[in-house]
Amino acid sequence: MALTVPASSAPPLGRVPFPDLVREIIRRLGDDPSREGLLRTPERVEEALGFLTRGYTMSPREIVEDALFEERHHNMVIVKNIEMYSLCEHHLLPFFGKVHVAYIPDGRILGLSKIARLVEVFARRLQVQERLTEQIAESLWEVVEPQGVGVVIEAYHLCMMMRGVQKQNSYTITSAVRGAFLDDARTRDEFLRLCQSENHPLG
Repeated sequence: MALTVPASSAPPLGRVPFPDLVREIIRRLGDDPSREGLLRTPERVEEALGFLTRGYTMSPREIVEDALFEERHHNMVIVKNIEMYSLCEHHLLPFFGKVHVAYIPDGRILGLSKIARLVEVFARRLQVQERLTEQIAESLWEVVEPQGVGVVIEAYHLCMMMRGVQKQNSYTITSAVRGAFLDDARTRDEFLRLCQSENHPLG
């Protein structure tokens, strides 16, 4: 049975230390937060969730602007298989997978590592995969101002694998396109074909 606290004696939740909130969750789930294995769990949970949602304190423009370089390159640039880990906002369970990002420069190119950092900005928030895909595409479109942007995400969702329908082999694919990727079917098809091609490590 869920534990309750009389409304008159309950402190405002905003004043309750985060570890105490976690201890209460543990109690309501039926365990004892004072037993040895759980003694430091509340502090660990606070630290872990702070890390997993640090994207709220990150700015796409600040990350990207010091890595934009003038370059007369007008062909597609694609970074594949960017590892992605995020938290589903509906159940606070992880979803994870790979992100493929492409853009066509229009006089400026972006340092390749910054594309992965853009993914992190939005993945490290409470998310749904559909919004995450759009946010990555839109931020690259706005900050870099390329001719076109394409983003594809392939992800497994633990809210489907561990609970609910419990389908362990299903995964979700989402895409978002801007500019030339939206207007030109051949450009879009090339991007999607490259996303699906096998990756062969060097050596």
